[in-house]
Amino acid sequence: MTKSLKIQVYDVIEASVRSDWKGRWFDIFMMALIITNVIAVIIETIPGLDPEHHSFLQAFDTLSVIIFSIEYVSRVWVCTENKEEGFEHPVMGRIKHMLTPLALIDLIAIAPFYLAFFVSVDLRFMRIFRLLRLLKLTRYSPAIETFAAVLKSQRRPLGAALLVMMMLLIFASSVVFMFEREAQTEAFASIPHAMWWGLATLTTVGYGDVTPITAGGKIFGAFIMVMGIAMFALPAGILTSGFTREIKKRDFTVTWQLVAGVPLFSKLDALRISEIAGLLHPKLVPARYVIVKRGEYADSMYFIVTGEVDVDVHPEHRMLSNGDFFGEIALLKDCARTATITTRTECQLLYLDAHDFHRLLDASPELRAPIEKAMEQRLAELESLGETH
Repeated sequence: MTKSLKIQVYDVIEASVRSDWKGRWFDIFMMALIITNVIAVIIETIPGLDPEHHSFLQAFDTLSVIIFSIEYVSRVWVCTENKEEGFEHPVMGRIKHMLTPLALIDLIAIAPFYLAFFVSVDLRFMRIFRLLRLLKLTRYSPAIETFAAVLKSQRRPLGAALLVMMMLLIFASSVVFMFEREAQTEAFASIPHAMWWGLATLTTVGYGDVTPITAGGKIFGAFIMVMGIAMFALPAGILTSGFTREIKKRDFTVTWQLVAGVPLFSKLDALRISEIAGLLHPKLVPARYVIVKRGEYADSMYFIVTGEVDVDVHPEHRMLSNGDFFGEIALLKDCARTATITTRTECQLLYLDAHDFHRLLDASPELRAPIEKAMEQRLAELESLGETH
């Protein structure tokens, strides 16, 4: 009983498991709670807040800490189910889990609340620490997770760009110091003083509180402005390229997993599945959605990953579900659709364009046989229905 409950809790709260509706709703609830906590901290800074409102916000903070604490303890309890990360040992595995970055963020989010019971802490200092709960969104938000992955994969080119920018900042500050040190003895008293102007100019912010007044300083400042535009475009390009590669990689991984889950492809090796994944396109459709209509032009074949569809083979109806496929008859026979197919539930589909369909069958004889066999059986059923009615 305990083992079963532990696995169920693990499936709900672990970030890597999101196929179940309970896990998705848990993520949504926790994200809403974190954002609401941050809003509450911001509201507390408003001067003259009513005591009633202040008491309500304190009660809400206490409730939030209780929920975050239960979540933290639950994660430590169930982490031994994660064999991939090496947390299976009942003691060392939990210690290893508690030292991971996400677990430390979870601990930081609740630690100040309990620390206040033992140590006298400035409430303003505590408020700043409560804002760190916003970091917990990294566990639940795929967008933030993607951003972190991009930063990790592009850390070397970003580091190189940062080094060049630092060198340019030092160069700009040193040169403008030589131009302006006599004309403005306070604003450009040293190279560190000049770095404030250099940073504002290179970033094209231009506060205007410190500006060159000599002819040489102005000419050099114009040059640095142009250099700043070029230099700060470099990290933007690196991040854009990183985001593009990361999104493509994640899309391919999702498609690969979907393809591997289709029985027709499940026995193929990883390389063949990767090749097929490059041809198939995922498609999520709602319930009661008409995928194909009888008599229309056939341009693709479909595989059902999850869900159920209704096949209207007049005058009867058939049901197809996970692992089944349809649309092959019209493509193989080069004819119009022979049935109308409507989703019964929300369906995750993979579709294959007509051109790619014939390429796949030519390159994979082991797939042609089962597809043609299914087509012959369905054509025989259509003929028998026609004779009966």
